[in-house]
Amino acid sequence: MVNRLHAIKLFSISIEIAPMNSGNQRESIHFVTGKLAEPALREIVASIASKQAFEYSIEVLPITVAALMTPQWLLKHICIPEQSTRVILPGYLQTGIEEIRSAVTTPIECGPKDVRDLPIMFGRKRFKGDDYGQFSIEIIAEINYASRLSVDALVEQAKQLVNDGADRIDLGCEPGMQWTKMAEAVKALRDQGIHLSIDTFDTWEASAAVAAGATLVLSINKSNRHAAQDWGCEVVVVPDETSDFEPGMFETVEYLDKHRIPFRLDPILEPIGCGFAASLGRYLRTRAMFPDASMLMGIGNLTELTDCDSAGLNTMLLGFCEELQIGSVLTTQVIPWAQSSVKECDLARRLVNYAVRHKIPPKHFEERLVMLRDPSRVSYSAATIEVLANNIKDNNYRILIDGKQIHLISAGVHIQGIDPFSMMEELMHLPECRNVDESHAFYLGFELAKALTALTLGKRYEQDESLRWGMHTRPEKHHRLARKPRQRKEQP
Repeated sequence: MVNRLHAIKLFSISIEIAPMNSGNQRESIHFVTGKLAEPALREIVASIASKQAFEYSIEVLPITVAALMTPQWLLKHICIPEQSTRVILPGYLQTGIEEIRSAVTTPIECGPKDVRDLPIMFGRKRFKGDDYGQFSIEIIAEINYASRLSVDALVEQAKQLVNDGADRIDLGCEPGMQWTKMAEAVKALRDQGIHLSIDTFDTWEASAAVAAGATLVLSINKSNRHAAQDWGCEVVVVPDETSDFEPGMFETVEYLDKHRIPFRLDPILEPIGCGFAASLGRYLRTRAMFPDASMLMGIGNLTELTDCDSAGLNTMLLGFCEELQIGSVLTTQVIPWAQSSVKECDLARRLVNYAVRHKIPPKHFEERLVMLRDPSRVSYSAATIEVLANNIKDNNYRILIDGKQIHLISAGVHIQGIDPFSMMEELMHLPECRNVDESHAFYLGFELAKALTALTLGKRYEQDESLRWGMHTRPEKHHRLARKPRQRKEQP
């Protein structure tokens, strides 16, 4: 018998949500999983059950990964409570579902392969805990060559960076040119409540900035550490030489400890092709040598110096920092492909914090970081579009994509292609063409261009809706225009 008792980790939890309707038995769902997915499943099922009227039990079978279950193995281990009205198995058992059903009297179905998609079965969005949004990484946004800006321009730029998510503004100085109006600029920014750091090896500039209100100096090593005794603030330690970074950093750390100067360690991230992999190793070794020390990573050397949209790089680097407990990142947004880096880092730090705390991959939680592509792609099949085209009786134009081409359909009209210009030309030459004045033609051209963009990038397209560009999505008003009857031209 499949329902025999055996020594297995079986939990049965009743959830009282709403009074049971008289004469109706409350549904009791039995969820089956492996050890790895157990924590996530418990949290997700509890969240679903708290909003829907069902009881549930969770059975954790003696296997780490649910994807490795086979129907035969499952039937030897599963223990279904007698009160269960249905059983939900891991999605990877779908191919053997009939074999399982033939051996079990309780209704059986498979859930999704990814446990986080389970709420979709119950008509809800993917699960995201109430604690999503927490973060531990400080974002320091650098304003390069700050001395070249007027005070007003500096304040305006700094306020925008703070609004985008920066916790601190780093004033980048120009090597070889002392910023004589440093104090005025720092005071103006501090009057706005902005936390500041100064990015210079010049001891005079660092002293002036700290005296005016800056609370962090980037950076020090053997060459200028002696001056840190007079600053009375936290400093960032960098290697004397990255090729042999340990001796110099050890000496500087000992010096700072001796003089009770607070510090953060930055072994320096190098660009790809210039020691990138080795530099990641330096961060790992630094954390091993100084397990409790504060650390900082300057991520601009990767985002600014790589021909690649910065969102993915920022997310990867912040994930590295979260796992290694590197508490702050220094970023800048000068190059065109990195000009939203601060916003990206703000979203990424929340995503990676959630993933690390819950020990789950950072997937399906932060759609705002998915910009070029789409979190999910839903296209009509060509067959479905053909049926729709054959059944349309009105003169309104619909635009759809099937993953391979664009379809422009109306009563008696079905134009297919990938070139909006050719499609519009074909439309305007059809005798069935009507109600297409100049404004309406512009509207159709605009929508066809959007459809082509979606087709090219594999994005979801819905007529009259803006394409989804993650955090850069611009809401779009509906522009369906009033159609005016258009007289057909008499044939000569």
